[in-house]
Amino acid sequence: MRVLLIEDDPLLGDALQTGLREAGFAVEWLTDGLAGETALTTDRFDAVVLDLGLPRLDGTGLLRRRRDHGDRTPMLVLTARDALEDRVELLDQGADDYVVKPIAIAELAARLRALMRRASGIAESRLQVGELRLDPARRTVEWRGSSIELAPREFDVLEALMLKAGRVLTREQLESTLYEWDRSVESNAIEVHIHHLRRKLAPEVIRTVRGVGYVMPADGGARAGA
Repeated sequence: MRVLLIEDDPLLGDALQTGLREAGFAVEWLTDGLAGETALTTDRFDAVVLDLGLPRLDGTGLLRRRRDHGDRTPMLVLTARDALEDRVELLDQGADDYVVKPIAIAELAARLRALMRRASGIAESRLQVGELRLDPARRTVEWRGSSIELAPREFDVLEALMLKAGRVLTREQLESTLYEWDRSVESNAIEVHIHHLRRKLAPEVIRTVRGVGYVMPADGGARAGA
């Protein structure tokens, strides 16, 4: 899943980017509010980690402006302010969650996963579509009761499709979810991942919508696989 990190402290930003990448997220890191606003205007992210004390446009201003423009991207605010009135103001301005610095990467990653599930209308911590179960925290997959070993990118593709089960995702949407700006992407990378997933699971689990993209049936392909 793709996260936009907006943090101007170089040491903290580097630590957060490294930790979130190790937790399985694709992370874009920017250091000022205006650059962050431009990125949110022109690109798509699954969640934002937003510092408040940013140059050019502070985090509160960015948050307010994006919500005023109808941007519903889940936003988690990093703040050193722990007073009740500060927390209430952040939530009223449109923040989906906040954490007080310093923050453990494990907790930050868990909060981001929760925000992404909520944005997709999913209440459970594990994803389940038909006979397919995926645990984002442990990065494990079960198919028809058996554990399945997946490569990191295969897992990421599967998670993206499960979060949007029943909806078609284009190759470009999958690429933008999985790959960072500075990572080169082979033209057939998504097709290769899909091929491997079908071989390890079952062909009917992921369907091709010719000329559009890929979809995981809301029933997990149970009807075709019956």
